[in-house]
Amino acid sequence: MTDVYVQAAEAIAASSRLTAFTGAGISVESGIPPFRGKGGLYGRYDQRTLDIEYFHENPEASWRSIREIFYENFAGTEPNGAHLFLADLERAGRLTALVTQNIDDLHYRAGSRKVAEFHGNSRRLLCTSCGRRVDAELSIMKTLPPRCGCGGIYKPDFVFFGEGIPPEAYEAAARAASTTDCMLVIGSTGEVYPAASIPREAKRAGAVIIEINPEPSNFTEGTTDIFIRDGAVSATARLRALLSM
Repeated sequence: MTDVYVQAAEAIAASSRLTAFTGAGISVESGIPPFRGKGGLYGRYDQRTLDIEYFHENPEASWRSIREIFYENFAGTEPNGAHLFLADLERAGRLTALVTQNIDDLHYRAGSRKVAEFHGNSRRLLCTSCGRRVDAELSIMKTLPPRCGCGGIYKPDFVFFGEGIPPEAYEAAARAASTTDCMLVIGSTGEVYPAASIPREAKRAGAVIIEINPEPSNFTEGTTDIFIRDGAVSATARLRALLSM
């Protein structure tokens, strides 16, 4: 039987429209815990913090947790080898699109630019009154809730429970799923919809699905063609070597 790494490298090399789809698992090795599962943020923080109705009713309480989780605890995190691998694939002209469920901004910081941020990102704040966007800086968050010059309350520019997916990101993800011939799925459990529909749509469109996860996911049976049971950093380091990058 051909080694799964060799199979994956051959599929990537043969692809003319390679796409990546990433979930929380790609950022765990950068020190960012997932939301769900063992050690997940939902086990330590009230999920209502990220509910849009609760946020509007209790902005100061929501912001206390938001500031701690996304702008204090994660301030020192850096892109890992898996983020850099995808950025290098893009720079080499091999990766045509990257769809991420993550809001941690690590793909952008690694150098990826063809990114559909399905759930938005934490690097900007959005005024809930006038719609102004500004860079997320701790100086703005000294007084909670942080306020725009118009008097409106800022919220992180990512999707809260009760909000829709940003149309531009949704359209870019759907376009990638319908046109890709190979999709590299890294660190996603396949539980969160509508994001989890993207690899499944790519599969239906005829793409080869390569999955990298330390444990089987909801994609592994029925969607995945090549399953690499490994962590994101280790797996992408081996693929980088096979692809002579």
